[in-house]
Amino acid sequence: MDGRASILIIEDDRKLSAALVSGIEGAGYEVKAASSAEEGFFLVHRLQPNLILLDLTLPQRNGLDILQQLREEGLDVRVLILTSHNTIEDRVAGLKTGADDYMGKPFSFPELIARIEALLRRVLPSSPGRVTIGDLELDSAARSACRDGQKLDLTAREFDLLFYLSKNSGRTVSRDMLARDVWQETSRYTPIDNVIDVQMARLRKKVDDPFRVKLLQTIRGIGFCLQEP
Repeated sequence: MDGRASILIIEDDRKLSAALVSGIEGAGYEVKAASSAEEGFFLVHRLQPNLILLDLTLPQRNGLDILQQLREEGLDVRVLILTSHNTIEDRVAGLKTGADDYMGKPFSFPELIARIEALLRRVLPSSPGRVTIGDLELDSAARSACRDGQKLDLTAREFDLLFYLSKNSGRTVSRDMLARDVWQETSRYTPIDNVIDVQMARLRKKVDDPFRVKLLQTIRGIGFCLQEP
């Protein structure tokens, strides 16, 4: 890779894959493609891309199985599922497994590029690099978090979400704020409240569930707050 943000496409439809490579390269990214799960895993570990576009219907292995293994390995890579399986149940399953975003086919290419840009954009890049709230410590430069000395295994989206909440510690953050500042969704014509709630539930399991003191609070009807009790 040559220093540009790198994207790996795992898609078995070779015609679509070629179109994605051409279009995304034209938007200024370094792009590689794989047509199977095995090839995809090999390229993930060799290239260490910044983002993966992942189809769910692949030969031999389901895309969710791939995603689950990536998360179990603790790889800090953003994953955008791009698939024809686009029911609410499909989206929830993808997000719960560890996807950072989800798009159905057919899709708008300008929207895809916008979502890629949003996923690759660092949250609050000019903010101080280290934040401490109680026994929770975050390092934005290393994109790492630990609690009570234990490293938290967070996806890229989960880290962005937790870091944003930490920078607003003690304040209630609304879903609209999260949609705008973390997901970079400027239009609310297609609400992503369910997506936010799923990600918050996954984040709470990692940040709070293993510990006696709970830091993440849900403010009913308003939003969320990260603070010492």
